[in-house]
Amino acid sequence: MTPEFLRPSLLIAALVMLFAEAGVCQAAPQQMPGSRNGTATSEATKGNLSGASIPGGHAGLTMVPEDFAKLRLAPGFMVTLSVLDDPDFTGAFRIDQEGNIALPILGTMHVAGETVPEAGIQIRNRLLKDQILNDPQVTLTVVEYTAPEVTIIGEVNGPGKYPLLVPRKLVDVLALAGGTTITAGSEVHITRGDADAKPVLVHYSKTTNAKTVEEAIVHPGDTVEVMRAGIVYVLGAVTRPGGFVMQEEGALNVLQAVSLASGTTSIASIGTIYLLHRNADGTVVYVALPYKKMTRGEAANVQLHASDILYVPTSTFKYIYSSTQQIISQAAIASIYVASGY
Repeated sequence: MTPEFLRPSLLIAALVMLFAEAGVCQAAPQQMPGSRNGTATSEATKGNLSGASIPGGHAGLTMVPEDFAKLRLAPGFMVTLSVLDDPDFTGAFRIDQEGNIALPILGTMHVAGETVPEAGIQIRNRLLKDQILNDPQVTLTVVEYTAPEVTIIGEVNGPGKYPLLVPRKLVDVLALAGGTTITAGSEVHITRGDADAKPVLVHYSKTTNAKTVEEAIVHPGDTVEVMRAGIVYVLGAVTRPGGFVMQEEGALNVLQAVSLASGTTSIASIGTIYLLHRNADGTVVYVALPYKKMTRGEAANVQLHASDILYVPTSTFKYIYSSTQQIISQAAIASIYVASGY
């Protein structure tokens, strides 16, 4: 007979053994996912047993860009080839610097510049042409790829290099860099990665025809530069002198420029203001503008160019009058302090 003090311990031990056995029974099927009747060989394992070699433990790409299907093969890519019921062609192959892959029996084949389906068809046709197989079922997969890039510089929020797998519209490429800045001009220069290709100039702004912008295509390897908008300088007797960006297709006239400078001051001579313009050959031209008549609509408004300088002179009479008024005002304040005994 079992002593009384041992009976609880034996009961606990029996329960532990019972739960342990249940845990083992539950864990066993989980060790062989996708298997039937305890068979532990998965499809991936079968592929490896048949001779497929996936480098670096790749079991297929789990996350790819949206334009991956249009990706064209290039040097440095790693692809896996599988031909149904013929393990002799199965394996992983690296595309060399010339854009070729060396395949068993078939030898060297050029695949750079082709999409994956196109390269697969080329291999299938070669197997048929050489009468190696009657109806080859070819599967070609990219497991490693070198992402081509586009360089975006200039007046964008995030200049730098960005992956670009396939040609895309200019608006999409600019979105990669966070769009254009407030100081961006209306010109975008696209320098092709191909040295023989000519640079492309695109006029891009809020008022540009959307169709024209959509037709501008950027290719992998290109450099996109968003040019800075022109700046007009307004100096002299204005409330806020300084340089102002020529926005909206780079169009800015005299009245708009003075308005950006918060208008003229009380001592400004607004009858005539002066424009300093530098020509393309480097010569400088001084032009007197009838500003007062412009404000009344009696004279044509003048369009400005990048780097133009507007100068609003000071009226001597207004300056003396303003200075005299300030002196009188300060003297009156001083007399009040003297009379009050301070």
